[in-house]
Amino acid sequence: MRSIRAAATGAVTLSLALAASACGGGSSAGGGSNDSPKELTYWASNQGASIEVDKKVLQPELDKFEKQTGIKVKLEVVPWSDLLNRILTATTSGQGPDVLNIGNTWSASLQATGGLLPWDDEQFEKIGGKDRFVDSALGSTGAEGQPPAAVPLYSMAYALYYNKQMFADAGIDAPPATWDEFVAAGKKLSRDGKWGTAMEGSNPSENVHHAYVFAKQHGADFFTADGRPDFTGDGVVTAVKQYVDLMAKDKVIAPGNAEYAQNQSVSDFAKGRTGMLLWQSASANLKSQGMSEDAYGIAPVPVQSGTPGPGKQVNSMVAGINLAVFKSTDNLDGATEFVKFMTSDAEQKILNTAYSSIPPVKAAQADPAFNTPANAVLKDTLGKSAVALPQVPDESQFETAVGTAVKDLFADAAAGRPVTTDSVKAALTKAQQQMPTK
Repeated sequence: MRSIRAAATGAVTLSLALAASACGGGSSAGGGSNDSPKELTYWASNQGASIEVDKKVLQPELDKFEKQTGIKVKLEVVPWSDLLNRILTATTSGQGPDVLNIGNTWSASLQATGGLLPWDDEQFEKIGGKDRFVDSALGSTGAEGQPPAAVPLYSMAYALYYNKQMFADAGIDAPPATWDEFVAAGKKLSRDGKWGTAMEGSNPSENVHHAYVFAKQHGADFFTADGRPDFTGDGVVTAVKQYVDLMAKDKVIAPGNAEYAQNQSVSDFAKGRTGMLLWQSASANLKSQGMSEDAYGIAPVPVQSGTPGPGKQVNSMVAGINLAVFKSTDNLDGATEFVKFMTSDAEQKILNTAYSSIPPVKAAQADPAFNTPANAVLKDTLGKSAVALPQVPDESQFETAVGTAVKDLFADAAAGRPVTTDSVKAALTKAQQQMPTK
C-alpha cells in the first residue's frame, strides 16, 4: 500500500468493532442491489504527487468507461490520512461508495468487518478469472482460506533510489547492498547540509513497512503462527532499534524527519537534499517533482548480508492497491463491470504506467513498457524477495499500534533522548497492550 498517516489506535479499534456488528447495507447475504444502474461512486486513493494529479490521470479513463457502458462514475480522490477511517465509518453506516481503493495490507482487516463483497471464483470469472493475476498480488487480498475481499489493481515494491552525482561526489562506487554499507554511504553523504537518506518518521504505516522487513531479516515476526500479536521478542526489538538507529545512532537521517508524514522524504530526494531514498515505485513521483530519470539509479533494498531472497533475505513487503466493492452498493453489476474495466489489460498498462507501479495482471506486466531497468528491480523484488504483511483481522490495528510506537521512538531520537533496547521494548510492549484481546 501507499503510505498513510494512521488514526489513533482507539478510534480504529472502535470502528472495527462497530463495523463487525453492522457490516454495511444492501442485502445481508450476497450484498448489493442494482437500484441505480447508471451511476457509480468511486473512492480512489492518492497515488500521484497530489490529488489533482490523480484526477488528471483517472478522469479520462472514467470518461472512457462511461462512453463504453453508459455508467457515470463520480470520482473522489481520498488522502491516505483519511482513507482508512472513512472506509471504517462507511462499513459501519452502510453509507459508502460503490467501489473503492484499499491498501492491500488492510484486506484481511476490512474483510473481517463483513462490509466488502467477497470475490469468490464465480465473481472472479465475471472479470476474466483469478488466474489473470500474479500470485504475489493475490496473496494480499484477504485472509487465507476465505474468498478475497478485493482485487489487485496496482503492485509495488520498495527499492533503493540513489543520486548518481551525490554518490560520485562522495566517492561511493556502487549502491549499498547491506545495511552496514548503507550506513557507511549515508555518513559520507551527510555533509554540507545534506543527509544520507530520509524517512517518514511520523507516518505509522511507513514505519511498519520498514520495521516488518527488518524483523523478517532478523528471523522474527510480529504475529505467532496462530495470529496472536508478538511484538516484544528479541528479533523484533533488534529490528525496530536498527531502523530507528538510522537517526538515533548512525546520524544518516535528519532529526526533522521525525515529523515527516506526507512524502517529504521523496521531495528531499528529488531536490538533492538527500542521497538515498527507500520508497515504493517512486519514478513517477520523482519525475513530477522535476528529477530526471538519468539523475538517479535504482537497486534492491539492502539486507543484513548476502543477496535478497526468501526467509531472512526478504527486502520488501508486497506493496500495492486493491479494488474493492461495498456490499451496500446499489449498482452491483456496474461495480463489477468497473472492476473488470480497471483490471483489463489495456487499463492496467495505462494506469500502472502513470503511477510507475507494476501491473498485477500477468498479460499487462509482460508488456515491454514494464521492462525498464527500474521496473526490472521492482518485478524481481516482488517475484523473489517480498512478503505480504500479516493477513490477519487485526492488521490495521497492528499498523497503527506499532507504527505509532516507532513514531514515538523517532521523536525521542530527534529530541536527543536515548533510544535503547529497553526503551524500544517498552514502546513495543505498550503497542501490544493496545491490540484487541481475543
